[in-house]
Amino acid sequence: MGLPANSTYLTPYKFSLLLKECIKAKTIEPCKQIHALLLSSSIYWNTFSLASKLTGVYASCGDIISAKSIFRGTQSPNLFAFNWMISALTFHGHHQEALGYFTLLQESKNFFPNSYTFSFVLKACLGLMELNKGKEVHGLIFKMGSGMDVSVGNSLIDMYGKCGNIWEARLVFDEMSKRDVASWTSMICGYSRVGRIEESVALFERMRLEGVEPNDFTWNAMIAGYARRGDCDNAFMFFSMMCGERLVPDLVTWNAMISGFVQSQRTGKAFKLFQDMLGSGIRPNQVTVTGLLPACGLIGSIHRGREIHGFICRMGMDINAFVASALIDLYSKCGSIRNARNVFNSISCKNIASWNAMVRCYGNNGMVDLAVELFQRMQDEGVQANEVTFTSILSSCSHGGLIDQGLEIFKLMKEYYGIEASQEHYSSVVDLLCRSGRMEEAYDTVKEMPIEATESIIGAFLNGCMMHERKDLAEKMVEDVILKKPGGFVTLSNIYAAEGDWRQVETVRMLMKDKGVLKMPGSSSL
Repeated sequence: MGLPANSTYLTPYKFSLLLKECIKAKTIEPCKQIHALLLSSSIYWNTFSLASKLTGVYASCGDIISAKSIFRGTQSPNLFAFNWMISALTFHGHHQEALGYFTLLQESKNFFPNSYTFSFVLKACLGLMELNKGKEVHGLIFKMGSGMDVSVGNSLIDMYGKCGNIWEARLVFDEMSKRDVASWTSMICGYSRVGRIEESVALFERMRLEGVEPNDFTWNAMIAGYARRGDCDNAFMFFSMMCGERLVPDLVTWNAMISGFVQSQRTGKAFKLFQDMLGSGIRPNQVTVTGLLPACGLIGSIHRGREIHGFICRMGMDINAFVASALIDLYSKCGSIRNARNVFNSISCKNIASWNAMVRCYGNNGMVDLAVELFQRMQDEGVQANEVTFTSILSSCSHGGLIDQGLEIFKLMKEYYGIEASQEHYSSVVDLLCRSGRMEEAYDTVKEMPIEATESIIGAFLNGCMMHERKDLAEKMVEDVILKKPGGFVTLSNIYAAEGDWRQVETVRMLMKDKGVLKMPGSSSL
């Protein structure tokens, strides 16, 4: 863009054209030159809305500070300037400030928001997850009669869907007289996100019947929805159909597919997809490898795990805390404690997931003293333990016979960390007490639990009674706890069945028959 050395021959109209070119090209340097020429000229900046256009250029180029400075110095900024400020602030994540400029626009009473304004204001509401503010904006749109605009309708669907109000999103969708592929895709994504994949499928089929061709975002939403639900077969069917349409699945879709197959324990398919992904030219990220690494642990293949670890290093991928935790879990399941510890030590910024993975690694591999030592180190370094930490450390103490330490940690969890014990925590404590023969304490723990005792907790207690020949306490547990619960006979029968004690199962069933107790039939809330 050729600019004169001075502003002598530049008219307001010429300045206006030059600023429009800058906005189109999103180039900051020519904008600064034009700004300097304007400052040296005697031109009135409100002519041809030059100040507002200058605000727009700086905002479009991401120079928010300069844009705000020009905006504040503008006598009467027009809607163009407001829109650029709102859109730029939203784009750069300053959602609260964007809503502040929207408020200023409303207070100015000189201009009315248009479709462009509303689209970005709704994105700001979404960025803040401010559903109520989004509803206010929706009310204003309805009042102004802007609801028919496709871009505004799409923004409303997106906002409601991502804020979890799928019902309102569908109302907007149904009320739109015109829809484009983004409208259908946003609605399909909304249903997919909340696990209502059947509705997604119905819309997908309907859009094709209405002559709207799904784009890559639509296909990706369908595939990810099935994969998240664990329905790998349907996910793969849509994946294959998408490739048949000569569309390229994006990274998020590949990640969802790989993770879905791993969670379904179909590791061979997961590895094959990873190879296909590399062959298609898609570059994996941390989410990819975090989803794939558990597959190596499932099949106990440290060789595969090391291959992926080496691949991560060769790619120069940042080993963040989540990738590191997945590597620790992999090496732990393969029994390679040294490798797990090396990964743990290499993490420059450890998060709670990293600590938990290493504590769990020591506990699962019988190195209970090291698990407790690491837990104590967490306390020394001021790392805030969470529910998962205590589940791992209590389980380690139980299996390692560290009775007093386990009970002390359980007490610490409630009194120092303020964490309410879950069924998993109580299960470990009851198991710990039973293993050490402290059956009266185990009985008191189960009876005084503030939450319902699970079958696994009661089963652990009854096993302890059998091991330590405490038939009296077993009978007391049956009378005082189990049979007082709704479905108590069924619980007792299930516990014996799980242990393979079919003689006791038959005894319980005969007792149920004598007392006229019927097993509750299966039912559904649907």
